[in-house]
Amino acid sequence: MMILMDAVLLLVAIWASYALRLSNWSPAITPERITLAFFAVAVAIPIFIRLGLYRSVIRYLPEAAIWTILRAMMIATMCWVIIIFLTEMTGRGIVPRSVPVLYFALGTLLIGSTRFAAKWILNAGTGMRRDEEPIFIYGAGPTAAQLARALRGHGNRYVMGLIDDDPANHGHDVGGYRVFPPRDLPKLVERYGIKEIVLSMSSIPAEARQAVIARVSGLGIKIRSVPDISDIVDGRYIVNQIREIEIDELLGRSFVPPDKDLLARALSGKTVMVTGAGGSIGSELCRLIATWKPQKLVLLEASEYALYRIEQELTTKGGPEILPVLGSVTDEQLVRRTIRAHRIEVLYHAAAHKHVPLVEANVLEGIRNNVFGTLTLAQTAAAENVQNFVLISSDKAVRPTNVMGATKRWAELIVRQLAIQARSSGSKQTFCAVRFGNVIGSNGSVVPLFKEQIAKGGPVTVTDPDMTRYFMSIPEAAELIVQAGAMSEGGDVFLLDMGEPVRIGDLAENMIRLAGFKVRNAENPDGGIAVKVIGKRPGEKPFEELFYNRDHARLTAHPKIMRADASTICHQDLKGALAALEDAVARENEQDARTVLFSLIDGNDVNLQ
Repeated sequence: MMILMDAVLLLVAIWASYALRLSNWSPAITPERITLAFFAVAVAIPIFIRLGLYRSVIRYLPEAAIWTILRAMMIATMCWVIIIFLTEMTGRGIVPRSVPVLYFALGTLLIGSTRFAAKWILNAGTGMRRDEEPIFIYGAGPTAAQLARALRGHGNRYVMGLIDDDPANHGHDVGGYRVFPPRDLPKLVERYGIKEIVLSMSSIPAEARQAVIARVSGLGIKIRSVPDISDIVDGRYIVNQIREIEIDELLGRSFVPPDKDLLARALSGKTVMVTGAGGSIGSELCRLIATWKPQKLVLLEASEYALYRIEQELTTKGGPEILPVLGSVTDEQLVRRTIRAHRIEVLYHAAAHKHVPLVEANVLEGIRNNVFGTLTLAQTAAAENVQNFVLISSDKAVRPTNVMGATKRWAELIVRQLAIQARSSGSKQTFCAVRFGNVIGSNGSVVPLFKEQIAKGGPVTVTDPDMTRYFMSIPEAAELIVQAGAMSEGGDVFLLDMGEPVRIGDLAENMIRLAGFKVRNAENPDGGIAVKVIGKRPGEKPFEELFYNRDHARLTAHPKIMRADASTICHQDLKGALAALEDAVARENEQDARTVLFSLIDGNDVNLQ
């Protein structure tokens, strides 16, 4: 149908060319002119086919297609001029020289205008439908224009315009959409009933992006983002996919690329074992390790379902040999059999009970798993000549006020003691601990809880809005853990740079705003989602620390990793304390176990790292 229409339009262009040249709207139709008109169409259509004019779907015809039409008409006109020249040489009549020029201009106009008119008609279904939500796109670059075109007529979003910080773009149209200044956002949101703003700003600096998110998040509308171009290239997103803004984008953390030499040194060609492989940190460690071509990856996990999930995920991706082992780190026979059978070279110990209130309510089990599980694993690793042992510790191990933090401190001391023994015996084995704060999205952490509460309409419950915590993303934590382990000299406690602590009340309010709601407070008593204070839980500290003494922390080759100075550590009678703790647990005397647990730390941690 398009070929037939183009043939008719070209004939009309030839007729109009003669009419304009001769100033006669009914020029004589002679056999010579009919023949030349036939040749014009016969030459043009194959050229149009060759240049792809019939491959484009009219509904999605890009504006750049006009250049293809111009080129096609130019080539077709030149070929027609050659035919005209040959016919004049045979004495079959003379064509006025201006006719081919007029034919080119009129043909281009007719061929191009009919295509773009058809596109406009097909897309004119065009005003906003009832089921569509009005949105703005923040940004006026190529990605924003591409996103606006992708959303046009598809899904339930209707783009009302673009927002951009550059004053040079204000009041102009980009891709057919008006560009507005950010200062007009509040009145634009109210005027058009905007439900969502999509950020198309992946190429701008992180600081500027965070400022925009903070500015937009107070409008009570949803905020989403198009993926970074690197994510698109890596295949993690498609180009028109819109994702949620993650809370870590508001934390202001600077990104430091991982040291690939450290990662390769720690993992490539090694037989690696991860305990707690199905947990938040453990599973992310497994994903990272699998990409660095270890010889074998052993997954030790007590939860059957968690082990199944991570084993299936890693197996389907291909890569190293994956060996799932179901069991607990407290099972000495299982641990020894696994390490010996697979000749483990590198061991990351992430298995632990980490939920503060639950461990506080289950003291004996917390001690069994976190203290004696670490003791069993570390002693077995030492006996079976594991080259590198890395304990995943916690900021709650610093001056702990709860059982979970105290057990993690004991685990650090156990690892340090085995490192001292390895050094004194001349062994090249290294034992170290990596201490950091909360990771965003981990199982049982506050961020998934807040998301769930917001999805239910609130309220969002906080124990104390003035409480502060350190946060970092799970992938960043996993990368830093492996890099820290690669730098270990034995007995180290590595401290990850967590940035600035985040006030929990601010975190809750930011998450409410990012979800597209307003915070219900004294200024807004009737709408939005409330933040409800429920009081501190047993064992919770108002703030967390990464250091016993910051002056004793030394820099490393990595700007995000510090090393605690182990020379200041007092020499506790760890063996006697472990025996007393084991006796209390065996007698199931929770009070005695708690007393022993804290007495060792309270009495000897004054000068600790």
